[in-house]
Amino acid sequence: MEGLLGYILSSTQEAAVIPPFVAFAVRQNPGFWEHVRVNVEDLSVAVISVSEYLQFKEMIFDEKWANSENALEVDFGAMDFSTPRLTLSSSIGNGVNYTSKFVSSKLSGSSGAAKPLLDYLLALNHQGENLMINQTLDTVAKLQGALIVAEVVVSAFPKDTPYQDFQQRLREMGFETGWGDTAERVKETMRLLSESLQAPDPTKLQLLFSRIPNMFNIVIFSPHGYFSDVLGLPDTGGQVVYILDQVRALEEEMLLKIKQQGLIVKPQILVVTRLIPNAGETKCNQEVEPIFGTKHSHIVRVPFKTAKGVLPQWVSRFDVYPYLERFAQACASIAFYLDAADKVLEHMGCKPDLIIGNYSDGNLVASLMAQKLGLTLGTIAHALEKTKYEDSDAKWKELDAKYHFSCQFTADLITMNTADFIITSTYQEIAGRPGQYESHAAFTMPGLCRVVSGINVLDPKFNIASPGADQSVYFPYTEKEKRLTSFHPAIEELLYSTEENSEHIGNLANKKKPIIFSMARLDTVKNITGLTEWFGKNTKLRNLVNLVVVAGFFDPSKSNDREEIAEIKKMHALIEKYQLKGQFRWIAAQTDRYRNGELYRCIADTKGAFVQPALYEAFGLTVIEAMNCGLPTFATNQGGPAEILVDGISGFHIDPNDGDGSSNKIADFFEKCKTGAGYWYKMSAAGLQRIYECYTWKIYANKVLNMGSIYGFWRQMNKEQRLAKQRYIETFYNLQFKNLAKNVPTPEFAPSTQTSSTSKTKTQETAPTALVEPETQLTPRHVF
Repeated sequence: MEGLLGYILSSTQEAAVIPPFVAFAVRQNPGFWEHVRVNVEDLSVAVISVSEYLQFKEMIFDEKWANSENALEVDFGAMDFSTPRLTLSSSIGNGVNYTSKFVSSKLSGSSGAAKPLLDYLLALNHQGENLMINQTLDTVAKLQGALIVAEVVVSAFPKDTPYQDFQQRLREMGFETGWGDTAERVKETMRLLSESLQAPDPTKLQLLFSRIPNMFNIVIFSPHGYFSDVLGLPDTGGQVVYILDQVRALEEEMLLKIKQQGLIVKPQILVVTRLIPNAGETKCNQEVEPIFGTKHSHIVRVPFKTAKGVLPQWVSRFDVYPYLERFAQACASIAFYLDAADKVLEHMGCKPDLIIGNYSDGNLVASLMAQKLGLTLGTIAHALEKTKYEDSDAKWKELDAKYHFSCQFTADLITMNTADFIITSTYQEIAGRPGQYESHAAFTMPGLCRVVSGINVLDPKFNIASPGADQSVYFPYTEKEKRLTSFHPAIEELLYSTEENSEHIGNLANKKKPIIFSMARLDTVKNITGLTEWFGKNTKLRNLVNLVVVAGFFDPSKSNDREEIAEIKKMHALIEKYQLKGQFRWIAAQTDRYRNGELYRCIADTKGAFVQPALYEAFGLTVIEAMNCGLPTFATNQGGPAEILVDGISGFHIDPNDGDGSSNKIADFFEKCKTGAGYWYKMSAAGLQRIYECYTWKIYANKVLNMGSIYGFWRQMNKEQRLAKQRYIETFYNLQFKNLAKNVPTPEFAPSTQTSSTSKTKTQETAPTALVEPETQLTPRHVF
C-alpha cells in the first residue's frame, strides 16, 4: 500500500481497534514515535496525542478507567526541562560522549564558566587528604598560572622520574598527589587540565576525567535470591556471573588507575545482597564473604526484615518489594563504614564514590541510597520483565497476583529516571526493537496509571558497555600451556563415548569430522530444536560435520517447565525423524564453566564452529565465550549478536526464520574450509580480533569507571536543575510504589534452620559457572 496509510502500516508497532476506528502507534525510527487514529469507513487520518492513544487502548481493557477524568497520568518528561537530548537514533547508547560535549560547552565561554571544574577539583579527597590541588589554588586564574609553572618544573625531569622525587616542589605550588606516578604522566595530566580550562574539548575532557582520582569505593546492589557460588538455585544465573566477573574487572582496573595516579590506596568494592538464614548448603547465611579472584572486594549480606523480625527463607524476586525500603535503610550504615571486628572489612571511611544497582530490586535500593546520600548512580536492568510477557502492562491485573508487576514496573520507572547513567549490553537492549527500554516510553496500566512519558531512549544517560567473558576461563585453543588437559578424558567421553547415559545420548560415528556446537537453555526462543532440524534436513551439512548440542534434560519428567518439556519431546522426535544417531550428540546442561571453556577449545581442535540459532537474543554471552576460545561463530541476526559479529568478517549472521538458508550458509563455510586450508584459521583469528577490540571485561571496566567520573561531575553541575524531578520521583515513590508494595503478600516465617555467621568465610573454591545466559534474553512483544 502506498501513500500515508502505507507509511503508517509499514511503521506501526502496535494497533488498537474499536470500530470504526483503529489507533496506531507509529515508530518512525528508534526513539521517535507518533500516534494516529484512522476511521476505516472513510479512511480519514487524525494525529492524536500519546495520552489519547493510551486512552483509546484502555477502552479495550477498562472502559470506565479510560473515561475517568481523574485517571493518574505519569509524565516524567515534563520534569526534564534541563536535560539535553540526542537528536539521532544512531547516537542512542553513546550517552557519555554526548554528555562530555554538553559539559564542554557549559565550561566554555565566560571567564567564570570553568569554576565548576575548579570546585570539583578542590573537593577531591580521600579519607580527608586533598588530591590534585589544595585551597591555595582557589581561583581559575591561579590554577592556570600554577599549571604553566608546574609543567616547566616537571619537564626538567626524565620522563620516568617517580612523582616522589618532585612531590615537595609541586606541593609548595598548591598541587597534591594524584596527577600521576611519573614525570611524563604528571605532565600529560596537567596539560589536559590546562587545555580543558582554556578551551574545553569533549575528547580531552573525557581523557582528563579518566585520570582524575575520584573512584576508590564502589557499592553494588543485588538483593534478591542467593548470591555466591550458587548457580542452579532459583533466581540465579547470568546476573550472578555478570556481577562477579564485573567486580573482578572493576577492581583490576581501579588498581591500575590508582597506581598510574601515583597513589597508594586500596580500592574497595562491596556487593550488597540478602542474607538468608535458611541458606541450605550455600554460604548465603554468612554476613561477609571475600570474592574469589579479588584482593579487596567482598559480598556483604543484609537480611530482609519485617515487624516480626528477620525473614529466614528465600523468596522469589517477584515477591521482594515489601522488604526493600527496610533493606535500604539497613544498608545505609554500610555505605559509610564497615566494622572491622564484626564484618572483617577495613573501615571505608567515607561515602562510596559510585553505586550500581542490578535488576528491578537492586536498582530501587540503589536509587534510594543514591538519593539519600547524594551519590552517583548507575543501573543495570539485566531483564526488563515488562517485555517478556505479552501485554503485561495492559493486563497487569491478571498477572499481579503471581508476578506483582504493578510494583515492578513502578520501581523500574523510578530507577530509570533516578539513574545518572544506565548501563546496557547492546543497542538492541535500549531501542533495537521496541520492547526493551523503549517499551517504557509510554504505556498504560488501566486502573493504576497512564504513563505518557516514562523514559526517553534519546536521554544521554543510556550507554552501551558490553560485558566480556572471563579470559582466565575462556581463552584461545592455541594457548597450549594454559589448556585444562585434566578435563580431556571427561570431554572425550562426553563427546565420543558410544554409551548413552544420564549425561549424553546419541553418538558420533566419524570422529574425524568437524563439530558444529551449540549450548543454551532448552526453550523455544533459544531454538536448539530448530538447529537440530536444520541439520537433519541438510544432507550436505550432515556429510561435512557432526552436530553436538548442550541443553536441558533428556527426560521430560525431570523438568518442571512446560516449554522445556515440549522442547525435550520435540528433540526426541527429531532424532527419530531424521535418523540422527551417528552424527548427533545431545549432552545434558553443564554447570562447570571451566570444563565448558575447555569443551569450546576441544570443539575448536576439531576445526568446528559454534552456532547460536536463537529466535531472539538480547546479548549473546555464549557467542562471546565461543569467540574467545577461537571458534568461528554463526549467530542469530535477531538481537545482540548482530552487533557482536561483523557478517563475513569476524563471523556469520544467520536468520533463525530461514532454516534452509542458515544451514546452507554453515555448509558453505565448511565446504570452503575443505578447499581452502587457511580459511578456518582466518575466521578464527578474525573472531578473536573482534573480541579483543570490543568485548572484554577490561574494556567494560574502563568504560564504566569513566562513566562514573563524567556523570558524577555532570550531576554536581546540574544539581539545582535536577531538584524538581527528584521531588517528582519522591512523590511517585511515596504515594504510588509504597502503597503497591504493601499489597504484596508476605509469607509465613519458615522455621529457622541455620544461623548467620560473622566469621570470615572460606574463599570460593571455583568461580561461578556461566552456562545460563543473563535474563535479558527477551521474547519479542506481540502487537494486537
